[in-house]
Amino acid sequence: MITVKSYFDFKKAYDKGKSYGNRNLVLYVRKNKLDYSRLGITISKKTGKAVIRNKIKRQMKEIYRKYSPNIKEGYDLIFIIRRNVPDISFKELESAFKHILKVSKMEKQK
Repeated sequence: MITVKSYFDFKKAYDKGKSYGNRNLVLYVRKNKLDYSRLGITISKKTGKAVIRNKIKRQMKEIYRKYSPNIKEGYDLIFIIRRNVPDISFKELESAFKHILKVSKMEKQK
């Protein structure tokens, strides 16, 4: 799994990317001119302490890893985690992830 680490890549996605949202997640999608997709995760300190934020990031990375074969290549996917996510289960987070992929049309057509 390749991740977005550069501030400028995040900024480009926020400024020029297309955004999609649901109750738990916001997704910014932007073409990256590479032959693979990259994952970026943003989570506010208002969400909780570091332990909670890191747990949510690990969960998001695991969900992304599970669904990455079904995600189109050549995009930066920046997920913003909303404040209510610490209160939901892993299954609900996975469901929110699948929903936002469907809405953004980032799933490969079968």
